[in-house]
Amino acid sequence: MLRQLAVVSAMAFLGSVGTAIAAEYGTPAEAKAMLEKAVVAVKADKAKALEMFTKGEGGFKDRDLYPYCGGPDGNFTAHPTLVGKSLKDLKDKAGKPLGAEVYAAAKDGSIAEVSYMWPRPGQTDPVAKVVFVTKVADQVCAVGYYK
Repeated sequence: MLRQLAVVSAMAFLGSVGTAIAAEYGTPAEAKAMLEKAVVAVKADKAKALEMFTKGEGGFKDRDLYPYCGGPDGNFTAHPTLVGKSLKDLKDKAGKPLGAEVYAAAKDGSIAEVSYMWPRPGQTDPVAKVVFVTKVADQVCAVGYYK
């Protein structure tokens, strides 16, 4: 009886630890929902939306999730730290042409996925990351999550 209680207690503890770790990072569903919300915001008022994305306001920053966008010139128009720098020329930590793939995948009215290697915020070792990407007006916008 005591052994069964110990096993059940250990399983409950490990389950709660796993849930706490998972809750630290955004999920694929949350990333996709944020991108869909970003599309609505860009359609309503592009300038205001891009500013909110960059500042992380209006629900556009949730743990490691945030939208970013690039304009027709290939430069970031919304990002917490890279506005004005080239998105189109961006490469991931393994040298993959991430920005070019994001631009190539972006289609108006549909959401595509692009995978690459990038460190989690505050870390240096790259891990697998996936971005949902779409085109809205003249913007290529994405929200990514870590695997």
